[in-house]
Amino acid sequence: MGAISESPLPFIFQDRIIDTAAFTQQLINGVSLGCLYGLIAIGYTMVYGILRLINFAHGDVMMVGCYFAFYGMLLFTLPWWASFLVAILLTALLGVLIDRGAYRPVRNAPRISALITAIGVSFLLENLGLVLFGGRPKAFYRPEIFSGIHTFGEVRVLDLHVWTALLTLLIFTFIYQIIYKTRIGRAMRCIAHDMETTRLMGVDLNRIIAFTFAIGSAAAAAGGIMWAMRYPQINPLMGILPGLKAFVAAVLGGIGNVSGAMLGGLLLGLIEILLVAARPDLAGYRDALAFGILILILLFRPTGLMGERLPE
Repeated sequence: MGAISESPLPFIFQDRIIDTAAFTQQLINGVSLGCLYGLIAIGYTMVYGILRLINFAHGDVMMVGCYFAFYGMLLFTLPWWASFLVAILLTALLGVLIDRGAYRPVRNAPRISALITAIGVSFLLENLGLVLFGGRPKAFYRPEIFSGIHTFGEVRVLDLHVWTALLTLLIFTFIYQIIYKTRIGRAMRCIAHDMETTRLMGVDLNRIIAFTFAIGSAAAAAGGIMWAMRYPQINPLMGILPGLKAFVAAVLGGIGNVSGAMLGGLLLGLIEILLVAARPDLAGYRDALAFGILILILLFRPTGLMGERLPE
């Protein structure tokens, strides 16, 4: 089933008078897209907060999660909900394996080594995906529960938009509670501020870092599955652009801050959609806008909207 087009309803601005219905429609589209950016950005910000590592393979981890869900339904004939849940769990395991096999060996190496490793893992996942899954896009199943459309005057609300917002709020709340209300979350925050002192206090750093990768990868898989239902096809390179946009969202909100990642994702989604709605002639510059925001943030507020300077 094709996705609802995000192109603006005719003329969001007419003679400088705002078309309220069109604006509301695009606001809904922007919030839904921003939720997905925010979910994926959580993984970036959690890993950076602990390791000061930009995990450029994060978008490709999202892609692998989508394929787990796809083949769970196609090959193993699992119900869609079971396939989605298994995919999230397997993607969390993939995140742990990536940390153990790629990042842990270079943990004490110069930071540039870890960055190069992250880029290498990204290329590995993309090319492995092309070999195993093929380069041809595959249609992704959208369950009926996500396919309904409700009309309120001239405003159309897709059930997927509602579920995206609700599930994003649920996942964000769950992760927030883990970070700020549990012992393992306290350990994560301690590592973020001073890894060596935390090690001396007897904390198992490898276990905490592996848990961080698991949670971040699971959130990426959840966001990726909802992304695949929004634009119902998948391919091995599908994670590149959403991953980069999520990185921009994390920097915009304040990388290292989970709440900032969600705020940055929402803002980026709204800015993208509303810009295209207001100025359809600038639609081709939509991606450039996101990276322009990244440049401006790095120039004028490197810590982002909610970030704080973290110790090196």
